[in-house]
Amino acid sequence: MITKEQVLDVQKLWGDGVVKIGSLKDNIAECKSYASDFLDERYGFELGNVLFKPTKCEIEQFRPTKLEALSYFIAGDERACSEDKGFAIQPWTKVRFENTGIILEEDRAIAMGNYFFTDLDGNDAKVEYTFGYKLVGRNLKIDLHHSSFPFSN
Repeated sequence: MITKEQVLDVQKLWGDGVVKIGSLKDNIAECKSYASDFLDERYGFELGNVLFKPTKCEIEQFRPTKLEALSYFIAGDERACSEDKGFAIQPWTKVRFENTGIILEEDRAIAMGNYFFTDLDGNDAKVEYTFGYKLVGRNLKIDLHHSSFPFSN
């Protein structure tokens, strides 16, 4: 059975990874390599479908492949989607998860809530998320990632 602690641990690893990607933005080769490894470690692209709907996408809203996810995270000259600006290279100094709820099963977990991205000036961007995790060996891998800005009139 997946535990709440496993979900909290993998959320911390995800947030720390996003911060690390941004810290490497001035060395594009190292940034790209780290971001690619981050996606391999955190997401289950090798398992089949990953339902990935990132926050800042309007034209190509869904990113089912690793190449499209990498484009969203770091953009660059070789970006797969022209609208991408490199979400993870903002850079961010901290990512904090506030789970509204977590559903735990034998080999799957789903978490929903808000996460907060802190920029260099200490400002937080609040984003709503739902992550689905699949147990692969001893690791949780994301196979569902939906995030969006809160509704406003």
